[in-house]
Amino acid sequence: MKDFYNIFLKHYWILFFLLFLWLVHFANIHFHLNLYKLGVFPRTLDGLWGIVFSPLVHSSSDNNHLINNSVPFVILTWAMFYFYRPIAWRVLFFSWIITGLSVWFFGRSSFHIGISGVIYSQLFFLFFSGVFRQDSRLLTVALLVVFIYGSMIWGIFPYDWKISFESHLSGAVIGVVLSRYYKNENATFAKKKTQWEIEEELGIESDDLDGLWNQNLED
Repeated sequence: MKDFYNIFLKHYWILFFLLFLWLVHFANIHFHLNLYKLGVFPRTLDGLWGIVFSPLVHSSSDNNHLINNSVPFVILTWAMFYFYRPIAWRVLFFSWIITGLSVWFFGRSSFHIGISGVIYSQLFFLFFSGVFRQDSRLLTVALLVVFIYGSMIWGIFPYDWKISFESHLSGAVIGVVLSRYYKNENATFAKKKTQWEIEEELGIESDDLDGLWNQNLED
């Protein structure tokens, strides 16, 4: 029951955030708000607002855009906060901001909208964190992520002009960079250090520890 709470109930805000995305989507359609203008438009001053707001906006002409993003966002975000709780908020923040900034610098001259860039960042972070940390449990998570969402790799290639592959590619690169940068940060399942690793960090030789132990016995 405790694990169920940690996995699902503790991070209920994820579902509320998803609900908020759908409310924005329906308001955009019903009231003809043209919120796509809040997307990232590369290399323009007005387009900078999209770095913050673009993940909140999805295509008003195709519900599949948000439908396809909903389930991966929930699952990958939950995985982030369950397995990497100490750093999850930082990873989410930098994935959001830096991915948008990268699209602003390198994207095509068009409005880029949707939360898929953040999703790709989480996907690649979860996979490469397991690889870089060399922890069997986290590596299992990485392989499971690939098994479920491995086909998303094709999204980083420009096969459809309607899809912002720049967001996907930027998110993927940011995810790899963040997984490397936070490689030594504690995860929820932190890898236990061996005695010699602890001694190396503290600058203590094994002989010194033996001497201290013998001294304590004599005292």
